[in-house]
Amino acid sequence: MTGTIFDIKEMAVHDGPGIRTTVFFKGCPLRCRWCHNPEGLSGEPQLMFKSARCKGCGACFIPCSHEDCKPFGRCLHVCPQNALEIAGKRVNATELAKELIKCAEFLGDGFGGFTFSGGEPTSQIEFLLSLAKELKGYHLCIETCGYTDKKNWQKILDTFDFIIMDIKLADDEQHKKFTGVSNKIILENFETLKKSKKPYIIRTPLIPDITDTADNLDAIKSIIADSNWEKIPYNAAAGAKYKMLGMEYKL
Repeated sequence: MTGTIFDIKEMAVHDGPGIRTTVFFKGCPLRCRWCHNPEGLSGEPQLMFKSARCKGCGACFIPCSHEDCKPFGRCLHVCPQNALEIAGKRVNATELAKELIKCAEFLGDGFGGFTFSGGEPTSQIEFLLSLAKELKGYHLCIETCGYTDKKNWQKILDTFDFIIMDIKLADDEQHKKFTGVSNKIILENFETLKKSKKPYIIRTPLIPDITDTADNLDAIKSIIADSNWEKIPYNAAAGAKYKMLGMEYKL
């Protein structure tokens, strides 16, 4: 089973209990205006151009024979300033698991487990479950927006030891406006999560005048009641990567 990831972060301390390794999946059904991982939105590998490093030599436009360069029409290897890179690569679940386990073995008893983030990991549900199966025996955590159908959500609850779930906006119309989708499925899945007795944390990104309003936070509080709740400060540098990907930062 293969899937597409865009990063692996070792020694992560904010992605679940203990010191963890976090794998970032490409692809997301939401289009949050403030997304700080735009390279995780598309499910396909993307060219990232770091214009500040470019000297304008044009060498990358000279045709090359590298197979990995062909989809992008530019040579990814010739730039002396490393101005070009690809966000995303196809990986095999079994081979990736072997690499991840090496990290776990290095940390020994200090290793907390593996976390799957994104993007949205449930957008590659079969690859996600295949990778989780390969890592059976380790503590597994998922960071998710919760936007997936009930059947998949139950598989998530059956597979993972710990759930980190976003609830961004309580009002459905506001959720549609700022993320592109309804929050109905998300809130239904939260109720299932709450009843499951599975350990979880709810997270809300604090976006000025959007999620970070008294009305929204009060409404979320009424939904999640006494659930563990983390409010994540807005990342003012969130828009920096959009230009590299040829995307528009709409916030």
